Amino acid sequence: MVPEHHVMSEEEVTELLSTYNISFDQLPKIFHDDPAVKAIKAKIGDVIRIIRFSQTAGRAESYRLVIKRPKK
Repeated sequence: MVPEHHVMSEEEVTELLSTYNISFDQLPKIFHDDPAVKAIKAKIGDVIRIIRFSQTAGRAESYRLVIKRPKK
């Protein structure tokens, strides 16, 4: 039930930021200890592409910047 997660290359990230005219820090975040992030061995600072499929939207892609979870 978990959607596909893929680590993006530097070239893909550059194209993504250019397409949406945003900076690296404006990307939505995901914590480094998220089970899906661990499964694909993503590191802090990586950008991941999440691909979901639904009956209404078809294929939907979202992007997340992997960050370290702050200590309590």
